[in-house]
Amino acid sequence: MEQPYHIPALLKESIEGLVTNPDGVYVDATMGGAGHTRAILKALSPKGRLLGFDQDLDAIANAPEDERFTFVRSNFRYMRNFLRFHGIDKVDGILADIGVSFHHFDDSERGFSFREEAPLDMRMNRKATMTAADWLADSNEETIARQLKLYTDLKRTKEIARAIVESRQKTPLQTTADLQQSVQRVLNPKNMKKDLAQVFQAIRIAVNAELDVLAELLTSSTQLLRPGGRIAILSYHSVEDRMVKNYFKTGYLDESEIPDRFRYLGQAPTPWKVITRSPLTPSQEEIEANPRSRSAKLRIAERNDTPWPPKE
Repeated sequence: MEQPYHIPALLKESIEGLVTNPDGVYVDATMGGAGHTRAILKALSPKGRLLGFDQDLDAIANAPEDERFTFVRSNFRYMRNFLRFHGIDKVDGILADIGVSFHHFDDSERGFSFREEAPLDMRMNRKATMTAADWLADSNEETIARQLKLYTDLKRTKEIARAIVESRQKTPLQTTADLQQSVQRVLNPKNMKKDLAQVFQAIRIAVNAELDVLAELLTSSTQLLRPGGRIAILSYHSVEDRMVKNYFKTGYLDESEIPDRFRYLGQAPTPWKVITRSPLTPSQEEIEANPRSRSAKLRIAERNDTPWPPKE
């Protein structure tokens, strides 16, 4: 049976929370299998317009044939430049599904999973220069340990990093099997598959600079959305969700960035009206139908008319 390119999580909730103006201009920052893309188009009127971004060449085959739709083959971190190129100053909504498409996990040649031996690639954009093998070869033990500590729940991150460095000193890590063999001796045998998945996840996040890209999307969204426009973010990791939560709450990626003059006010200015006070999560029914949606969290915010960044 052919595997789907991707099954979008929280599809109904995402579209209902995002599209408030059927005649407006919208962006799907992560088109992938175009599940969210097609749902947005269904919610738009004939006057509406949608741009879909994806950096992976494989996604082009999924682009809808619709005169209201424009495909942009690029990472969404460059959204502002491409919108300007297409003559768009402000948009009414931005959706980003920060997860990895099923296609990336299921295509064994991409190296996203430990389940089949493949080159240690993990690039979402295969034109990017740095692969997972490159990152593992160039990163020191401290950097690897820090990445594992930030993006996994593993307890022995220093030992895992040391095992990777010791293994690469003997033989370069070139395949998913090489990486698996380098770390499995220090992982818990009872949780081997789960722990290996977390190791691969942390390395994938580093290779694709996923947190940097998300930060750029959030900070640019304040300039790209018109007042009343909405942004909907689907995240799958606590670090990503915390970043989105903080930004929607304050307009800053980290509360430590809030200027001192606002710290003692009852309520600092923010460019956002938070629509989802707590993140929306999949129902048990959805999880049973799509187990990979289990960790999805959806947060939605609406751009208010507060000038941003605030003037001195």
